[in-house]
Amino acid sequence: MPLRNRLRLLAISGLALFTVSTSLPPAAADASRSHRPSGGGLSATIRYTEYGIPHIVAKDYANLGFGNGWAQAADQVCTLADGFVTLRGERSRYFGPDAAPDGSLSSARKNLSSDLYFRKVRESRTVEKLLQAPAPAGQSREVRELERGWAAGYNAWLAQNRITDPSCRGAEWVRPVTALDVVTRGYALSVLGGQGRLIDSITAAQPPTGTAGAPAVPSPGDTADAARRLLSTQNADMGSNAVAFRGDTTANGRGLLLGNPHYPWQGGRRFWQSQQTIPGELNVAGGSLLGAPVVSIGHNADIAWSHTVATGVPLNLHQLTLDPADPTVYLVDGRPERMTKRTVSVAVPGGAVTRTQWSTRYGPVITSLGDGVPLPWTSTTAYALNDPNAVNLRFSDAGLGLGRARSTAGIQAALRRTQGLPWVNTIAADASGHSFFSQSQVLPRITDELAARCSTPLGKATYPSSGLAVLDGSRSDCALGSDPDAVQPGIFGPGRMPTVEDAPYVENSNDSAWLTNADAPLTGYERVFGTVGTPRSMRTRGAIEDVSAMAAKGRLTVARLQAQQFANRAPAGDLTAADLAAACAALPAGRAVGSDGGAVDVSAACEVLRRWDRKADTGSRGALLFDRFWRRATAAVPQAELWKVPFSPADPVGTPNTLNVSAPGVTRALADTVAELRAAGIALDAPLGRHQWVERNGKRIPIGGGTESLGIWNKTEPVWDAAAGGYREVPAGSSYIQAVGWDGSKCPVARTLLTYSQSSNPHSPHYSDQTELYSGERWVTSRFCEKDILRSPALRVVRVHERR
Repeated sequence: MPLRNRLRLLAISGLALFTVSTSLPPAAADASRSHRPSGGGLSATIRYTEYGIPHIVAKDYANLGFGNGWAQAADQVCTLADGFVTLRGERSRYFGPDAAPDGSLSSARKNLSSDLYFRKVRESRTVEKLLQAPAPAGQSREVRELERGWAAGYNAWLAQNRITDPSCRGAEWVRPVTALDVVTRGYALSVLGGQGRLIDSITAAQPPTGTAGAPAVPSPGDTADAARRLLSTQNADMGSNAVAFRGDTTANGRGLLLGNPHYPWQGGRRFWQSQQTIPGELNVAGGSLLGAPVVSIGHNADIAWSHTVATGVPLNLHQLTLDPADPTVYLVDGRPERMTKRTVSVAVPGGAVTRTQWSTRYGPVITSLGDGVPLPWTSTTAYALNDPNAVNLRFSDAGLGLGRARSTAGIQAALRRTQGLPWVNTIAADASGHSFFSQSQVLPRITDELAARCSTPLGKATYPSSGLAVLDGSRSDCALGSDPDAVQPGIFGPGRMPTVEDAPYVENSNDSAWLTNADAPLTGYERVFGTVGTPRSMRTRGAIEDVSAMAAKGRLTVARLQAQQFANRAPAGDLTAADLAAACAALPAGRAVGSDGGAVDVSAACEVLRRWDRKADTGSRGALLFDRFWRRATAAVPQAELWKVPFSPADPVGTPNTLNVSAPGVTRALADTVAELRAAGIALDAPLGRHQWVERNGKRIPIGGGTESLGIWNKTEPVWDAAAGGYREVPAGSSYIQAVGWDGSKCPVARTLLTYSQSSNPHSPHYSDQTELYSGERWVTSRFCEKDILRSPALRVVRVHERR
């Protein structure tokens, strides 16, 4: 490390320690002194500012990882430890084989199937083998050092602190971890959209026996429908909005970015906020996925970026032709190849469960695709899953590369170099006024030409409808090819990625790249990336209306981005509420027939709907009534019947429109909604926040925003509990939010919010403090520069270290 950087680090640490010792109460100052190192080992300085946000300073990557692991453990030790139980394949032992994991590291429905999968990953040394690949195909030295340090920091916190979180206090499953565990956590996140989505099918797949009856042959139409549901970004528990504006739309000619990812509020896919600094090398702030050693979404002094879950399909199937004499042998160009088998045992209370898993040159054998759609392993046919992210450990390198970029051109260069993002788009802006979008995903290299030439009858149905290719695995000429600029075989290179540079705005709300900028639609990409000329979600339509109007008006500021985040406009309400209110008022005697055939007096609802402000603010009266109606109507009435004006590719933002109030399901949905709210004792005009809330330590905190189908930017997916009086919890929704710009100084203008707060520990002062801010639509002013950190009235400094 250069002398000037060492001196700067010492100056920063010394100044911070001096400042805190002279400004904090004696007990706090004593605490900071007690954490000074006793000599040797890894160490870091952590400066905590308001809301428990840590600013971690270290001399190199290993020490930075150490501070990161320590600080994450301090806030989230139980959630992290639970995830490491998953990765060790020990959930059944501690929590029972039939209980469900939290879903953060896979879609396995039971602990047993989760354990069988992760035990196989562990026993086959999958991750260790991938670590042998040098960068860029494998991990960089810097990321390996971060991971090593993270494990050491987590372990040091465990050794030096007492757990107060009741969810794991005294639990024997809270144990030290290794750097390999940290890497494996990243691996699990990478395969979430592929193998992780189909773990139940992978672990259940067994060859047919002679006594088994003939299984049902999958219907191409049913399978296509199931694939569309399985792979739809609108049905996922993760989503996002993000927009970047070019300098000519802003007040000062510099770029602006608003990132609003929608992620789970509980469990291991929460974000955690920090600033990470190696003087002279790295200085980045933002949100990290728990267990990640790098910032996932964030900003530095020059650039800001966010991610949105992409429509690219990160998997494909190969239909195998089997040897009639042996269903574990498949044919390629007429030559037999034997499947690979690995027998895995999982400890369960009172014994063990042993099962064999089967793999092919293409990947593991599966026997179903989501609910109710079998892909039977017969004496003649089987299906293998290809997941290119199963050989991708570059997720953290991508994050580190973005954090080190200094412009949107640097963002693009980092994406090209690392090629590590498995299931997200990237949207970015910089201080020079540039905007950027790229769907830079690790996707199987399924070209439309390959799909046309090699799709099986099943694939001919699934590929056009969902982007899921089912290729003929008996032909070697149907193998996935390679692009010359790709870092691993069988994936698209960066030259094929849908990309938009320097448009007045670039926006994504989990639809395809087609309308990234609606004034210049993006086309020419392969179907596996997403669709062109198809209906957009209500959220995409509302977002494009909003951001295109913002860009056209110009003079944009960070404050305007903040207003957009909490505008809480419900586009579905704008399109339909007036017509619904009029139809309601026209009902004979104000009565509508419900699903049970009984007449319901809905007359009071008419005026509530008419007066509703078309928003989902906590104070909006009528928002809850419309929300409950709209969920019923969209579930019961086919899209072709719901609207009078159908979708038109020539007007993809404005169509479909005009509610078809004569469709029988519309007034029935209104009757059922009125009956439901009255039965629950909820007034039709009750403020939304009175009946949409979360409870933290016995206190109800009102939550604004709304569900996917309403189209609200500030997405909230709450749990309905009529007995509790409405929506009582938020499993997923807006998470780490940032609005970032620049004013010409060395310090970015950034406002952030971590909606569910830093800690899952109910005894932490940072268990719900930012949730309170979120409820009140207030923000945290980012303390990025040293002068701002050291001026924090909440400043607390600790020097954390290994004890040797």
